[in-house]
Amino acid sequence: MATFEKRTRIEASAARIFAFHEREGALLRLTPPWSHQRVIEPAKSLAVGSRAVVEVKIGPVKQTIIAEHTAYEPGRMFRDVQVSGPFAKWEHTHLMEPDGDAAAFLVDHIEYELPLGILGRMFGGWFARRNLERLFEYRHRVTKEACEGHGDRLLA
Repeated sequence: MATFEKRTRIEASAARIFAFHEREGALLRLTPPWSHQRVIEPAKSLAVGSRAVVEVKIGPVKQTIIAEHTAYEPGRMFRDVQVSGPFAKWEHTHLMEPDGDAAAFLVDHIEYELPLGILGRMFGGWFARRNLERLFEYRHRVTKEACEGHGDRLLA
């Protein structure tokens, strides 16, 4: 199983960062314009049992990802797992870790397995890793700008 983690310090409280993720349209704002993803149905909330449906295009193939929230601690964390989609396994924990009163770390921790076992790892491992790095670099930048006040329009 592979692990990916992105950690960014943001000059905003954990509660503010969490609130950004809870706002309607957050998933759409966090989807890079260059990605081959289309949000078909955003989750209605971050609470346990909520589901999001996203279409992704990998090469010429379109696949639908259904992700379900399985853990939720208001102001602190939420977790989603892939119910169906291109990964053999996908568990994504979103954590807001306080760093004093006015700052926090945004941590995205993902445990995943590619399909096709060792063949998937050999031929797709680098591709998956590169795409995760680009995606979460974008998501953390958007979140940081919005929560630090440089992009308050994103909070509206």
